[in-house]
Amino acid sequence: YVFLYAPLVVVVLYSFNDSRLNAQWVGFTLAWYQKLLHNEAMLTAARNSLFIALVAAAASTVLGTLAGFALHRYRPRVLPVLVLATIAIPEILMGVSLLIFFVLLNVTLGMLSIMLAHITFCIGFVALVVRARLAGMDESLTEAARDLGASPTQAFRWVTLPPIMPGVVAGALMAFTLSLDDFVITFFTAGPGSTTLPL
Repeated sequence: YVFLYAPLVVVVLYSFNDSRLNAQWVGFTLAWYQKLLHNEAMLTAARNSLFIALVAAAASTVLGTLAGFALHRYRPRVLPVLVLATIAIPEILMGVSLLIFFVLLNVTLGMLSIMLAHITFCIGFVALVVRARLAGMDESLTEAARDLGASPTQAFRWVTLPPIMPGVVAGALMAFTLSLDDFVITFFTAGPGSTTLPL
């Protein structure tokens, strides 16, 4: 934990350093945070990033959970390729492909195109986490619920979802983090006025 978190603590401490270079500690200041709070371009980029990450995480969590469930339960042939391709292909290739796709569909590049792109590449990560969680679940619980008269939707909602909820939450957090941090795909799918923090 020291190895992982010590550099982060040093970065946070040096953000209060009264020096432009941060080569050595000069003194304590809040001037950098005051400048940040008055930098409208940076605040707009932060708002855009958070909004896109929240929407992408919510949508990809729902779709990725359903895809993970389908991958585990029905074992389709084409779905694994579609879901896992977003993880396997390089980001630059995916960014260019999505750009071409949006241009062909005449979608205006901006916040909507970024959100759709982020949802697309986050679904695979959520689906993998949920599928791994489903692999450790006892299928007889769902079968017992069905035998007792539960519909497939009720069995999923009340029997399957609670045990896999940690996987769903982990997938949502991963999707949020990946969306918040993405540069390459955002670079290709962003339009004017849709700047995010990584850009």
